[in-house]
Amino acid sequence: MSATAPVTPQRILQLVNAHQSSRALKGAIDLGLFTALGRGSATAAALATRIGASEKGVRVLCDFLVIAGLLQKHGDDYSASPDAALFLDEHSPAYFGSVASFLLGDLRHNFDDMAAVVRKGGTLLDGQGSVEPNNPWWVDFARSMVPLMTPAAHFIADLVTRDYPADQPLKVLDIAAGHGVFGITIAQRHPLATVDALDWPAVLVVASENAAKAGVADRHRTLPGSAFDLPFDSDYDVVLLTNFLHHFDAATCTRLLEKVHAALHPEGRVVTLEFVPNDDRVSPPEQAAFALTMLASTAAGDAYTFAELKGMAAKAGFRSSEMHRLAMAPQTVVVSTK
Repeated sequence: MSATAPVTPQRILQLVNAHQSSRALKGAIDLGLFTALGRGSATAAALATRIGASEKGVRVLCDFLVIAGLLQKHGDDYSASPDAALFLDEHSPAYFGSVASFLLGDLRHNFDDMAAVVRKGGTLLDGQGSVEPNNPWWVDFARSMVPLMTPAAHFIADLVTRDYPADQPLKVLDIAAGHGVFGITIAQRHPLATVDALDWPAVLVVASENAAKAGVADRHRTLPGSAFDLPFDSDYDVVLLTNFLHHFDAATCTRLLEKVHAALHPEGRVVTLEFVPNDDRVSPPEQAAFALTMLASTAAGDAYTFAELKGMAAKAGFRSSEMHRLAMAPQTVVVSTK
């Protein structure tokens, strides 16, 4: 008969002190610590010289990051763990630091008074929270989040372009385009694809810059305004709704999907990217936990299950929906066909 494991406050204390881990990570990114280690393993004294910091401060921070699993220590030398070397060294093509810095910035203040958020049932921010019209927050988002979204953009481009021959036009509407990477990636893959990118004017500046860098500016048109108010063109083959529906309640999502349905060509599809929890709403952990982010930052948003998203699409007139879990990111693609 096995002994019962003792009950301890360890898990509670880990949650209490979780902010230390996130702030230590941001500090290391701000100091360029992981980039400095890209030049080779080093002692605290050598690293202090490389990044212009105190030896004691570097030693304490590095030891903390060893405990966290982002650094390795051999004797007095520190080196980056494989994931830190790949994603946190500024010279890496997979550099992720802009994403981490953005998520560790002002966004964290939405969680300062969770008791009040829970009592209210939504964000303490004014109006609609993060989706207030022309919120400058979205410009920072667009400039920061491309590394996080690129794998999903390639997955979606694979789904879309496999069914449209390269010698046939492909008309795409990218709603809440942000950085524009989803529509841009499709345009890179399909030589006759044209993309209408819809977002706030200041955000579309970022999308246009990215389209020019990708060499598809001549097939990338901007539509400044609100997805709810701006009239859509017709006969789109594909409409992209990436990381958008979770900001609104189900009724609002359904109304938007009805508008999308009317804009699609017969047999057209809407491709939705979301954090989609299972029906139990506690798994998979990262997708389910996103509901708290929406509670704290929007007036009525949520993390919707596939059954809920499929139901919204059906009410809007879509005849079928299929789900694709992403292996490389904690998100799900839902493709609904007119």
